[in-house]
Amino acid sequence: MSWGRVLRARHAVARPHWRDELPALVGEGAEAGGKLLAIGLRRSYGDSGLNPDGAVIDMSGLDRAVAFDPETRILRAEAGISLDALLAILVPRGFFLPVTPGTRFVTLGGAVANDVHGKNHHRAGTIGRWVRRLGLLRSDGTAVELGADDNTGLFAATIGGLGLTGLIAWVEIEAMPIASAMMEVETIPFASLDAFFPLAEESDGGFDYTVAWIDCLAAGGALGRGLFSRARHAATGPLAPRKQRRGSSLPFDLPGIALNQLTVSAFNELYYRNGRRKAGRTAMPYEPFFYPLDRIAGWNRMYGRRGLYQYQSVVPPDAAHDATTAMLRAISASGQGSFLAVLKTFGETPSPGMLSFPRSGTTLALDFANRGASTLALMERLDAIVREAGGRLYPAKDGRVPAAMFRAGYPNWQAFARHVDPGFSSSFWRRVSQ
Repeated sequence: MSWGRVLRARHAVARPHWRDELPALVGEGAEAGGKLLAIGLRRSYGDSGLNPDGAVIDMSGLDRAVAFDPETRILRAEAGISLDALLAILVPRGFFLPVTPGTRFVTLGGAVANDVHGKNHHRAGTIGRWVRRLGLLRSDGTAVELGADDNTGLFAATIGGLGLTGLIAWVEIEAMPIASAMMEVETIPFASLDAFFPLAEESDGGFDYTVAWIDCLAAGGALGRGLFSRARHAATGPLAPRKQRRGSSLPFDLPGIALNQLTVSAFNELYYRNGRRKAGRTAMPYEPFFYPLDRIAGWNRMYGRRGLYQYQSVVPPDAAHDATTAMLRAISASGQGSFLAVLKTFGETPSPGMLSFPRSGTTLALDFANRGASTLALMERLDAIVREAGGRLYPAKDGRVPAAMFRAGYPNWQAFARHVDPGFSSSFWRRVSQ
């Protein structure tokens, strides 16, 4: 089942715990003529982590750190280790992940396979820029060690390659030094989308991390209003992370009616007002800044049994204002707003992967409760806006993008396809490549 819980299918699953089990598993899959896919903690929203017509290898049991050199800042670990476990190793020693997505409950191999980005893309780019070496097992029995010096294209295809070039067994990544586990954070309310862009431009120069929450149901002069957060690692403070209170767990699906235009609109209004009241500078541990949703275990169940679609786009700078305005107008008019709407600008540093999602421009990410045809129709309207602007969608979040739009957004897809291991596949790849 995908994290969005819209797509569900039975899978044949292998769960190795030792690296020497991997060659046999990959070989057995190739001999059986089936298609394989390595998976981790299953946080992909759509079908890039599903492979019901073949089999999956669950890598979460290969979760060991192998070595860390504080002089070179190079950490080597098995691909199934979580970012949460890496942070537990790095932070007390005065280091941090160079790039982290909005959850720490993803594996290192999954982060590389999706070339994840974070709130510091304008400074650090994607995680793939910080990968120094990785080990890849191919279905023909070869074990390949790859780095940025690879001239075959296989390294570039593997970074952001959605696990389709083979099985990532281990990764070497360069960590980032920090002086404290605390963050200096400033929250600034902005009254409309027009105010977001100058605020983002002003903040990118002086802050390592920038991101905005927006009220996607606001309309008229308040269209795109929100709360802008900008932050940096504190220069002083403890390196040992504070003990965070574990939040609540959602053990059951909420009724589908719980998230509707009225409830989401009321939540967004209260959240915006509360943010305005608490605006200003504060110090906080890194966890609530980077991973606010991680405190609610099973938060995806709040969308009900029918699940949710995540829609994340990026559009280039010259089209960003008009395209984002058009998308927000369409969303507001539909009444299918999200209370998890995030807006951010990406920097100009190119991503190293052939299928890497980030590019210079503005990215908008939203969650939509699955209401069937009406939700699909809304996303089709958003597709048209994104495609006209020359943008693209994020494969890690997608479960329904048309093949033609994927190919238009990723013009290197055919070059990438030449590096796809014939023994590996996924529901996503079969959908967009055939």
